[in-house]
Amino acid sequence: MAVRQDTIWERFLSPVVRLLIDEESLRRYAESVDWEKESASFRRDDVTIPSYYTSQNFHGIEGGYLNSGAAVTYDAITQYVVPPNETWVRQALIDAIIVQPRRILDLGCGTGSTTLMLKQAFPQAEVIGLDLSPYMLVRAEHKAQSAKLDITWRHGNAEKTVFKDASFDLVTASLLFHETPPTVSQAILHESFRLLVEGGQILILDGNQKTLRQLEWLNDVFEEPYIRDYAAGSVDASMGTAGFAAVQTQDIWWINQVTSGVKPILGDNTIKKSVGQYARATDNNDLEDFGSPAFGTKA
Repeated sequence: MAVRQDTIWERFLSPVVRLLIDEESLRRYAESVDWEKESASFRRDDVTIPSYYTSQNFHGIEGGYLNSGAAVTYDAITQYVVPPNETWVRQALIDAIIVQPRRILDLGCGTGSTTLMLKQAFPQAEVIGLDLSPYMLVRAEHKAQSAKLDITWRHGNAEKTVFKDASFDLVTASLLFHETPPTVSQAILHESFRLLVEGGQILILDGNQKTLRQLEWLNDVFEEPYIRDYAAGSVDASMGTAGFAAVQTQDIWWINQVTSGVKPILGDNTIKKSVGQYARATDNNDLEDFGSPAFGTKA
């Protein structure tokens, strides 16, 4: 996994994080997996990787997420760049769920951290995690096996999935929109609207747009190619454009936000909008239970 040497992450932050993680455990895990063989079991020939995903570096990593190194190191790094606590932030999305879902789709699921929490919160629901990187899906499946959770992982593009209309009660996306151009984010919201049943809910967890606009240096730290466009936009407005109602955004410890929307029920004018400040639940599950190499390697 090649990393640009001139980035803020590589010059200043990476040395600090490397003092906190067990790189030897990550190396052992990486070497224990036949990445090409296992990723081939997820890779779909009908999935076209879009140019915005392949032409840019994410977090200063050349080639972005289409390599095994990104899948191995993602959890180890993310736990330190999602303050104040990655589990608490992801739990904020779980706490914002207002439906009783039978089918859940987690878009841009990555290594599956939020996806696993969704399955733990709704064990009777069918949960599907979708991502463009088959390497990320390999890591996600290992975590699901370690946690003994039955989750379906699909290689696919969140802009245009293969699922039928009205297939899901809940659609989620965590830390995805700041990594996509605005036109792509809007396309994902339109696709989510199509996929949801009437009365179904969408939840978008990501960086706090107001904070990112106020603190320009944060955009440099995260080293994401599309983060400035994300910061300048409004997930609320984009949801409204896609047709969602009852749109609300909650600030999550100033750095992050969760935006919720509901697909209207035809003829139902009772959906109301409420806003508030997020307060963390006291019975959060911890990501350590997921068997990630970042949280106690089991390899």
